[in-house]
Amino acid sequence: MHPGNPHLPFLLFLAVAIKIRWSGLPAPDGLDHVAIYSPPSSRDRDFLGYLFLNGSASWHDGHGELSLPRLPTLRAPYQFRLFRWPASEYSYNHIDHDQNPLPHGKHRVAVSGDVSVGDPACPEQVHLAFTDAVDEMRVMFLCGDDGKRVVRYGLEEKETNWTEVGTEVSTYERKHMCDKPANHSVGWRDPGFVFDGLMKGLLPGRRRIQKKDNIWAIVSKAVILKIQFVKEISEMVKVGSDTGGWSKTYNFISRDSEANETIAFLFGDMGTYVPYNTYIRTQAESLSTIEPIAANTPYHVCIGNHEYDWPSQPWKPSWATYGKDGGGECGIPYSVKFRMPGNSILPTGNGGPDTRNLYYSFDSGVVHFVYMSTETNFLQGSEQYNFLKSDLEKVNRTRTPFIVFQGHRPMYTSSDETRDAALKQQMLQHLEPLLVTYNVTLALWGHVHRYERFCPMKNFQCVNTSSSFQFPGAPAHPERSMFRGGVFGYTRLVATKEKLTLTYVGNHDGQVHDMVEIFSGQVSNNSSVAEAVDGTKLSTGVSTVRRKYPLYLEIGGSVIFALLLGFGFGFLVRRKKEAAQWTPVKNEES
Repeated sequence: MHPGNPHLPFLLFLAVAIKIRWSGLPAPDGLDHVAIYSPPSSRDRDFLGYLFLNGSASWHDGHGELSLPRLPTLRAPYQFRLFRWPASEYSYNHIDHDQNPLPHGKHRVAVSGDVSVGDPACPEQVHLAFTDAVDEMRVMFLCGDDGKRVVRYGLEEKETNWTEVGTEVSTYERKHMCDKPANHSVGWRDPGFVFDGLMKGLLPGRRRIQKKDNIWAIVSKAVILKIQFVKEISEMVKVGSDTGGWSKTYNFISRDSEANETIAFLFGDMGTYVPYNTYIRTQAESLSTIEPIAANTPYHVCIGNHEYDWPSQPWKPSWATYGKDGGGECGIPYSVKFRMPGNSILPTGNGGPDTRNLYYSFDSGVVHFVYMSTETNFLQGSEQYNFLKSDLEKVNRTRTPFIVFQGHRPMYTSSDETRDAALKQQMLQHLEPLLVTYNVTLALWGHVHRYERFCPMKNFQCVNTSSSFQFPGAPAHPERSMFRGGVFGYTRLVATKEKLTLTYVGNHDGQVHDMVEIFSGQVSNNSSVAEAVDGTKLSTGVSTVRRKYPLYLEIGGSVIFALLLGFGFGFLVRRKKEAAQWTPVKNEES
């Protein structure tokens, strides 16, 4: 309630969603709204976001209800305030991302009580990453205080046999931010404390154990079927403490660098979404890009303009277009909350934590993944250039016949990106010769919010325009666009020693909208079918998932075996027929 109108009920109910209810509002207007705040001491003007009351069907009658999904833990309570906003007080001096007027925080008529969301002491944001050692896995998570937290992991279901390791803890402060809004009252939020634990001595890939339980089924008087279950298990991990609380238990598969298959999911510029109006445009479609899998599969990141760029960044040549896209964060939250393989470091120059995770690489099965920073010095002679050159020189193409190279700003795009023209020219001059010289298979970029696939390029010329080809000695990315789409989606990479297949899957329908196959020219002695049955070699990649084979049946009896064989043959024939009918769409941009 509010002293100016003590008779206006303004209630909140917390369940799966937060429900905001009001009644008794006289002469409601279409711009009346509820603003969202955290912490409650925030000024009326410093809201996180807002919801118009006309989102409720009954708002015309002065009462209604709005719902919000459970909000993130900000380590401070929320508060909700109801405002009147007469159309006559529109002001274009305070506008959002789309040039629409923002609420001015005047004419407050009701205030909720403080609303606590989540338990700050309980671990959140759990995510895994590879290290430079093949038998290790890093696990990072966030808590509201810096009290002791540990990592427990093991293969067995009984936690008493698990290994426990300690963690390192780090954070950053408001004074470390480089510019507004990150160091401003609206942009700054308590980041909590980031815990970093290292799991060591992991077994490669997956492992199977055989259960002793047998099930006997009488098929007929003459046939008795014995079914013996084999249960697949993977590593398990949980983080936290007895005093602060524990995360749930997550399953993951450790890295197997000798695997003959790699499966990875890759995306750029996932975007963000909040269930209310705010200062910038958000993308509801980003919710459906990839489930929260970072606690179960290694998740690797690449720095871009929105993580790093700010006016006084250390490297800013005259031709660069680095501006204020980093929102004043200058790479610090990115560097504290993630820790990738390698040890690339660049001082921020403002006394804050160093910028990390700039460039690195790792092997995953049959693919060598390389990451670069387009926001820091990549010119010939720089530390990053020397790393990339040295790394590409050492790739074992017998073990990893495919190289996937990744950076944020694209070297090529058909979009009218004149702002980055000079930077792209520097990339072409300094980086493209490396990609061609060392036979990089595939270059993946972000920044431009479109999916686009180009033909393999060398010296500005297409080498091959097919969607299925043997690797021609130039990376598949550049300037003759073979497919362009405007829908949200992700790419799925599946590679064996013989072939790398990249498919583009749309979020809106889950269907494949584009596909390219690149053949290495190698012939493997191990077939993918044998791999699937044996289940002993499976790799994880950039953000990867394991294939699941929930039950393996050892079945006696020629009749049952014949039925299974017939089913399998029919399935393969149907899949082949479906594949033969697929036709790629060349342009789906709306």
